Formats: sequence, structure tokens, C-alpha cells
Amino acid sequence: MGACVCKDKNQDPPITQAEESDSSSHVSGHRHRGYNHNSSSEVTSTTGSTGSENRHNHHHRHRSWNHHRQHGFHRRSRESEKEDVDRLVLETLSVIRTLVDNTQEPPLAMLILHKIADCDQGWLNVVKSLIRVIPMEDPLGPAVVDLLLDECPLPTKDALLELKNHLNLAEMELSQTYSRPCQQRNICVLLGCLSEKLAGPNSISLLTPDILKFLIDRLKPSNHPVAILHAMVALEKFAQTTQHKVRVIEAMNQCEVHPLTLLEGWYRRDNDPKNPLSFARREVGFCAGWCLDNLCKSIIGLEKPRLEGRPFSYEQLDHSHLNVMLNSNDVSEYLKISADGLEARCDVSSFESVRCTFQVDSGVWYYEVTIVTDGVMQIGWATKDSKFLNHDGCGIGDDEFSMAYDGCRQLIWYHGQSELHSHPCWKPGDILGLLLDLEKQYLVFYLNGQPLPSYKQLFSHARSGFFAAASFMSFQQCEFNFGARPFRHPPSGVHFCTFNQFGHLKPEDKIVLPRHKKLALMKQFVVSDDACTLCFDRIANTMLRDCGHRGFCEVCAIQLERCPICRKEIAERVRCSSSSTSPASSLTTAAFAGTTVGGSPGPKSDGLSTPPGPVLIPTPVV
Repeated sequence: MGACVCKDKNQDPPITQAEESDSSSHVSGHRHRGYNHNSSSEVTSTTGSTGSENRHNHHHRHRSWNHHRQHGFHRRSRESEKEDVDRLVLETLSVIRTLVDNTQEPPLAMLILHKIADCDQGWLNVVKSLIRVIPMEDPLGPAVVDLLLDECPLPTKDALLELKNHLNLAEMELSQTYSRPCQQRNICVLLGCLSEKLAGPNSISLLTPDILKFLIDRLKPSNHPVAILHAMVALEKFAQTTQHKVRVIEAMNQCEVHPLTLLEGWYRRDNDPKNPLSFARREVGFCAGWCLDNLCKSIIGLEKPRLEGRPFSYEQLDHSHLNVMLNSNDVSEYLKISADGLEARCDVSSFESVRCTFQVDSGVWYYEVTIVTDGVMQIGWATKDSKFLNHDGCGIGDDEFSMAYDGCRQLIWYHGQSELHSHPCWKPGDILGLLLDLEKQYLVFYLNGQPLPSYKQLFSHARSGFFAAASFMSFQQCEFNFGARPFRHPPSGVHFCTFNQFGHLKPEDKIVLPRHKKLALMKQFVVSDDACTLCFDRIANTMLRDCGHRGFCEVCAIQLERCPICRKEIAERVRCSSSSTSPASSLTTAAFAGTTVGGSPGPKSDGLSTPPGPVLIPTPVV
């Protein structure tokens, strides 16, 4: 399961030390002010010039001492509050991988952070802590920033203004406040998450010239690859609105060299497992190419002249050797798929899923996955009955029709339940192998050639119709090998088949179109007048009785229990001809004349031109 955090809780969490400090400092401040006021009254009521002067000097020194003591107290209180929030953020990061159930209670640290973020100053304290303390090395770091921000209340306009003033991105190059690469990465993740959450004027006001310049400057190849990556993702999220998209593209076009054309060349698949930055550069190259295809060329007339001649990525590839790919038509809406259909990435907070194009029903099958990022992914096998509920945090392994391997949390998923496995946590460059034996009804997961014990649970609800499938949490990426190239760790002693050996795709099915081109094709799609009103794929050739409504194909009609128009229970389904709208003339002739589906004789023809009896479609047995 992906995002496994409950959003509404009836009980308030306990008050933190930070909240106690805040309230006590408020009361103490009043006490100090009351004490000074009384002292002042005593001074003014006395007489005598010398005594009055001495007492006045004494009062001045006393008030100065109180002022410094109060200032120091508030400073210590603020420091204590900052340390408390930092501790809660790090505690949330340490336990986030234990959240494996959508019904599971969130950790106490997360509930307290939500409580703190209910006010503007508390929200700012949480955000500053996320920037300050989330480390570079934790694979779930960016996801925790995304998750905590997604669960916190929306910021007010004043809170956003205060945040922008605090970051002071215009002077970022001169400031040492957030100079570390991990902090700059966290700022980019934060800005991207806020751009997704906010809408309307707040979203427009968030992308100030300073923030836009900061993100564009982070795209320089001299910066840390992870900072470059998340700056690019943040710009992509801002560009989801047309107004921001125009500004982002124009800002990139003003650069001496278009930054994405430089970064696109970082993409390569022969990465060095001993050099983690090589996989970060691969992520940058993947996202740069995806943005060039889907963002920079999506608004005609805005692309820079040298980009006008750049072909789309799918036009530069040879697909002839690919017989199986990730199915760009069987995928949740926000997953990014590479032009060759073998690599996928998720950069949103939902749990995105995909299946491959080839179904297996018998035999022994094997495929491999190269781990590019070491966060939460659930990779395995699924049938068509497995549902992609991306916004509910449910994916592969979360129902009875799929099973998945999770190498980050070291879990095997089936039917929404998980069990620990003995493999170590995966890391970039690891190879996950997946073996499915439909004859003996078991499956095996391998990590770098080391197998786990076999699993049979999946076959209690499904015996055939399996696809390679995977689900991705935020900022995760992996590459699939269906047999188009040699496997790295093929299982020994097992005779298996490869998807690419037996699969087949038409040339047009091998093209993964950019989203704007796919949308343009959908707008050109014309539905025929006699198409089924439910699937728009097959011809409407069925009438429902007793209501007489029509407009449905046979496949859709047998799945209905009630008429979708009048809600009457369906007694019979009658197969009709789509060439006429008259009920009498639309009943089928020729081969169907005089018989019913059950095989019993129908009405005999009397030689006249009257229509034959109806052909009844049998009601499916549930």
C-alpha cells in the first residue's frame, strides 16, 4: 500500500513541549510586564531628588535586566520549539516505513505535527524543519516531505508570504542558510508539493520571479544531480496550469543553452552500481527527456527554434525488437512511461500502477526489473481484475488478484496484507527477478539471483490471465526487462519462457505518445452512431426487456442487472440488428431465425415477410 495515513482523527494528540513552552512564555511575559509596571508606580510616588534619582537608576538597571532575561527566555523557548519539531520530523521519517495499512493509526509524531501545523506559525515551523533536517541518504525523505505537507492544513496567504520572505531565494547564492544540496532538494520538493495543493490566486502568487529563477538556476549541470532532479519536477508541477507553463517555458528559452537539452544526455542504462550518483543522473536524464516531449513541445510557438527540429523520443527509437512493453493504455493517469515502454516513474503523491501488454495463461514465465530508486515500489503479478485505486493508496498486491514484492519495506504483499521477507533492502542497481509457474501454481521472487521461498496464495483466486505489473510511490523509478535483452540473473535449473519471445505488438501499439499528442488524438476520435453507449467500442445490437431500451452491445448487456436508463430489472436481452431503429424490423434474420439460444424451435415461417422471433441472450450465472 502506498499512502497509508488517516486524515481525520477524533482525539487531539497530547500537548508537546513546544506548545507548553509557547504558552508558558506567553504567561511569563505578562508576569514580567506586570512586575515592571508596579515598580514604576513605586518610583513615581517617592519624593526627594537624590533618592528619586537613585531609585530611577536602579529601576532602569532592573528593567534592562528583566528585558534581557525575557529576551533570552523567548530565544531559548524558540530554540526548544525548533528542536521539538525537528525531533518529531525525524521520528516520523524513521517510522514511516512501518505504515503498511490504510486503516492503521498514524504514528504519534505525525499526529502531533498535524496539530502543530493548525496555525500559521506552527505550519511555518513544520515546513522549515522539513527543509532543515530531512537527510539526503534516506530513500523516503522526499516522500515524507510530500506526505506531511499533503496531510497538513492548506497554508494561508500570510503563511505563504512569510515562507517566501524566510527562504529569500533571491539571495540564495549569497546565503548560507540553506546551502547544502539536501536542503535545496527539500526546498524544491516543498515548492512542487505546494504547487499541487494550491489552486487559484495562491498558486499564481506562489511562483514569484525569485522562485522561478531559483528553480531554473538549479537546473545547471554543475549542481548536485538530486537538486537538479527535484527542481525539474517542481517546474513540471507548476506547469500543470497554462499560465505557469507559459512562464516556465519562456524562462527556459531565455537561457543561453536550453537546460533540458543538456540534461537529457545524462540518461543512460549502463549505470555503475558502486556510484549512486550515476542513478541520480539517470533520473535527471529520464525526466528531462519526458519534459521535452510532454512540456516544452506542448504549446505550439513557444518552443525555442532549436527545439522545433528535435524529434519526439519515440521517433528516435527502433521498436522492432520489442514485442512486450508497459501498457500505456492500462495505466493510472500520472505514471510516466519511457518512449520504449520499458521504464516507469512516479512523481506525484498518489500510488500509480501499470500492467504490461502481454497476458500469460499457462507455462513458466520470468522477467526482471532494474531498481533505479530504492523507495517504495510493489512489483509483481496481477490479473485484469486487479484494480488501480491510486488515490486510495492501493495498487499491486493490495487485492486478491495480485501479489507483489516490496524491497524498501522488505515485505511481500497479497490481498492487502503483508509479511516480512528475508532479503535486505534493495538499492539502486539491484535486479529483482520474478518467476511464475502456472503449471505447479507458485511464484518466486529473486533479488540479485537469491530466491525467496515460493508463494502459492495468489492461485486461490486466480489461475490464469496474469500480467507483469507494478505500483510506485512518490519519486520512484525502475526499468523492466521482458526478455528483449539477456537477463542478469536467470534462475538456474528452471526452464522458462520470456514475454518478448511469445508476445506480439502492432507497430502502432509500440508507440508511447506524449500526453498532449494522445489528448489531441482523443479529440479527433469519432464515435459511430450505432456504437454501444457504455463502451463505445462494439456495435449496439441488444435490446433490454421488458423496458425496451436499447443502445448496448451484447457484452455490456450481459453485465447489467438493471437497465441503466430506467433502472428496471432486466428480464431478457434480445439481440437485434443495428441497421434499423424500428423494433419490429431490427430483430435478426437468417441464421438466428426460428431458434432461441436454448435450441428449442421458434415460430415457424409462414412464407410472409414478417420478422422472425427474437434471439434471446442467456442471462449469465452469477
